[in-house]
Amino acid sequence: MESAKDVVIIGSGAAGMMCAIAAGKRGRSVLLIDHAAKLAEKIRISGGGRCNFTNLHARPENYLSQNPHFCRSALARFTPQDFIALVEKHGIRYHEKKLGQLFCDGSAQQIIDLLRRECEAVGVVRWMPCQVRQVRRTARFELDTDRGAVTAQSLVIATGGLSIPQIGASPFGYRIAEQFGLHVTPVRPALVPLTFAPEELTAFADVPGVAVDAAVSCNGARFRENLLITHRGLSGPAILQISSYWRPGDAIHIDLLPDHDAEALLLAHRHSQTLLPNLLGQHLPKRFAQAWCAAYASAQPLRQYGEGALEAIAARLHDWPVRPSGTAGYKKAEVTLGGVDTRELSSKTLEAKRVPGLYFIGEVVDVTGQLGGFNFQWAWASGYAAGQFV
Repeated sequence: MESAKDVVIIGSGAAGMMCAIAAGKRGRSVLLIDHAAKLAEKIRISGGGRCNFTNLHARPENYLSQNPHFCRSALARFTPQDFIALVEKHGIRYHEKKLGQLFCDGSAQQIIDLLRRECEAVGVVRWMPCQVRQVRRTARFELDTDRGAVTAQSLVIATGGLSIPQIGASPFGYRIAEQFGLHVTPVRPALVPLTFAPEELTAFADVPGVAVDAAVSCNGARFRENLLITHRGLSGPAILQISSYWRPGDAIHIDLLPDHDAEALLLAHRHSQTLLPNLLGQHLPKRFAQAWCAAYASAQPLRQYGEGALEAIAARLHDWPVRPSGTAGYKKAEVTLGGVDTRELSSKTLEAKRVPGLYFIGEVVDVTGQLGGFNFQWAWASGYAAGQFV
């Protein structure tokens, strides 16, 4: 038997479920299809299991895209306050961790349950697990799946990107875009740890797990948060943020003392017997200060450095250039940068301009948020926007 629906949505994550809810509220018959057996695994593991479900300060400037204005329309029509109202409607307690980042007090499962209940309330049907073997378009979209054939007036692709393949990420959405002649911009891991070149790694081999409050910049972007020394390189919020702006071959620039004038600090102690690592250890983690000095400045008493040497050390403390060898890849990336070219889509409806009835939402689109709940807000906003038109 062939099923017929108004809307079929492939991908039952954040964007897909939000679109299903919005379409269902308009009286549309909706089928959600996903190849995974478990609902919204990416939500479940997000935010350390507590789901950083939005950011109070979400605005277009928090997103990367080849067309940075594309996200404005959707973000304006479904705001963080709109999702917060949904969270409060379901009695979910939450808190602001920092920088506008909102997390569940309990677990990410509460957000999944909220979305599932909202879908059920408007009659959304789910096929999970379900493999889509083929998609065709005649008068309607025709899908061949391992649960049978289904047709739809509108087809929504909400399959996400390539990040975290261990929970089922795949290039399915990009393949559908290309099948229908839509351009896909180059994709790469984003919000991802960076790996050191071997010589840098050797210098810090004894300090994995040490966190440093620093300002990190690259290609015009700058973030002030912790960075974390790992066995393979650098991680932590500041590094995840800057990874979206880094390109292979670039150096990232680290200010280890963003709250201090390093030159004034060193020159004030230039006649002291204090060892340089001990002085820096008052402002940086001691083990890190020792490793950094061993690599770049030696460990002499300050009085043994000339004024020029201290000025050079101060300059490097404020601008420590590190040239990563690469990233930790999609396995460790929180999101995928790039995707379906926004020039192919309507910013109002998320519909493909040249393929009526075909929509792309969420991470599969070339709109990538910074760290801190922005990618979920894009999922809610783009899903809601498409849901008004499918």
